[in-house]
Amino acid sequence: MARRVIEPADRWKRGSAITVRNIIVRSLTPRSTVGRLTCGSLTLKCALGRSGIRTAKREGDGATPRGRFGFESAYYRRDQLRRPVTPLAVRETRPDDGWCDATEDRNYNRFVKHPYPASAERLWRRDRLYDIVVVVGYNRRPRYRAKGSAIFMHVAEASYRPTEGCVALARQDLLKVLAAIGPRTRLIVI
Repeated sequence: MARRVIEPADRWKRGSAITVRNIIVRSLTPRSTVGRLTCGSLTLKCALGRSGIRTAKREGDGATPRGRFGFESAYYRRDQLRRPVTPLAVRETRPDDGWCDATEDRNYNRFVKHPYPASAERLWRRDRLYDIVVVVGYNRRPRYRAKGSAIFMHVAEASYRPTEGCVALARQDLLKVLAAIGPRTRLIVI
């Protein structure tokens, strides 16, 4: 009788209670917009900001911020997939959900509802990149004006095209990572 070999992906599918302590993101080269995300024994391709990784992040610069950040919560589109398995707080995205990116607004870098009087990104998108959104704790507590907003982990385009500063993964890879992270997990971008 042949023994069944359990691949790492099989363990992730079963929704194990493993919570990864750190997730490491590295760019392939200093100015690369593609990187590698390490989550436990998995190493996954990811898309980074169009300006690569920067320490001095500014609103609109297209850079993924360098540093150590927590994960706050996740959003998902119920019409596109089932509720993801994760220890994080999870909320269904609605068509009027948004995230304020107006640097002078009192809700800068916060969840808002559309129509919103200031500039705010829509979380309900046709391109399906935000079918799953994990809120990264960058510039959240405290919040500094113009230091960058809406830094998420989300679904990558098939070509891994650069993001506006987020970390993006293939949908199935993002679901695997989401199942392994918890409130104490840290995203370390180096």
